[in-house]
Amino acid sequence: MRHAISVLLQNEVGALTRMTGLFSTRGYNIDSLNVAPTDDAAVSRVTLVVSGSDWAIAQLNSQLAKLVDVVNIHDMTLGDHFERELVIVKLKLGRGGLVKAMAVAKAFDAEILDEAQNSCTMQLTGKLQEIDEFINEASEIGKLSAVARSGSVAVSKGEVTLSSYAKNHRLTG
Repeated sequence: MRHAISVLLQNEVGALTRMTGLFSTRGYNIDSLNVAPTDDAAVSRVTLVVSGSDWAIAQLNSQLAKLVDVVNIHDMTLGDHFERELVIVKLKLGRGGLVKAMAVAKAFDAEILDEAQNSCTMQLTGKLQEIDEFINEASEIGKLSAVARSGSVAVSKGEVTLSSYAKNHRLTG
């Protein structure tokens, strides 16, 4: 099963390496990794996507929670959450391709960043399935010359936040 895991991680040299190393030493590939600052300069928010059995990922999460640099951890896929990704797509267009690209952008509510008769750059933020569909549609109207994906970011629905999660839930199983 696919798991989107959010982690609050201390901004310390080597913290991200120690965290991601835990996955590789146990034979798990990280499908997506996103790291960004939070409102607290001492902490970054890491969202990673990994696939494995629920039991195996629970074990990984338990090990993650024991790392000294991990402030909080929450497997978003265990509850209701919002998960989004950003993609920027650059297309090389043939004759009449710009009109088709504009139609695809409109259909997906994507933003056109740069347009010319022979190329177009668009961006879209959305659910992962929508991003995949957008890339497929775009590839049918022109040659993909660049695809840049941000990786997943996720937050829980409702009042629970990652920083409040540990107050209401046990970090380890």
